[in-house]
Amino acid sequence: MSFDRSIKIAPSILSADFADFGREIRAIEAQGADWVHVDVMDGHFVPNLTFGPPAVKAFRPHVKTFMDVHLMIAPVDPYIDAYAEAGADMITAHVEAGPHIHRTLQAIRATGKKAGVSLNPGTPAESIEYLLDLVDLVLVMSVNPGFGGQKFIPSAVDKVRKIRAMIGDRPIHIQVDGGVDPTTVGPLVEAGADCLVAGSAVFRGGSVDKPEVYGANIRAIREAAARALQAA
Repeated sequence: MSFDRSIKIAPSILSADFADFGREIRAIEAQGADWVHVDVMDGHFVPNLTFGPPAVKAFRPHVKTFMDVHLMIAPVDPYIDAYAEAGADMITAHVEAGPHIHRTLQAIRATGKKAGVSLNPGTPAESIEYLLDLVDLVLVMSVNPGFGGQKFIPSAVDKVRKIRAMIGDRPIHIQVDGGVDPTTVGPLVEAGADCLVAGSAVFRGGSVDKPEVYGANIRAIREAAARALQAA
């Protein structure tokens, strides 16, 4: 995957129909999704339990774009190889999930996968300053992770702006996850975000039998981002 800062929409399949993931993934891609975002939760680092490596392996044949696997688990290191082997294209780990995030990122890169680092809302941007030469993506959480459908935390905008300045000309994506919809996306892209994770904002009102709703929701987010960039 070549690097560029064009806006990417990454629907979170946490909001999809759990009984029909294959068709859901194919539907969002057909309707304009750039990436597919997989939220992995362990019931320990965050509340809620979601997808183990066998589930990610089952998703893989249906994903034709880019599978972005966000590990909200602790410890992380024992599971990196399993998620890599399951077919993740990008593996993102939390800076808060263990004492040796540098080692974790090295382990992700050793699998040949792209490496991301994520920050919870209460974690300062400066916590990743010395990790930037090891990552392909920084994920700014704009809700406290664990559940979909939460309200956007506005301080994420300032954090994105700080991280964008820290990145400089490095080829690193800035992703935002949590409460992203057409009403919140403008300030985020103005601040420097280029990858937008959206769950309920993409899947709301649609289904595999009404996929055009997914398309309309994705376009609404993309158009709001474009308007903000033009106005900037």
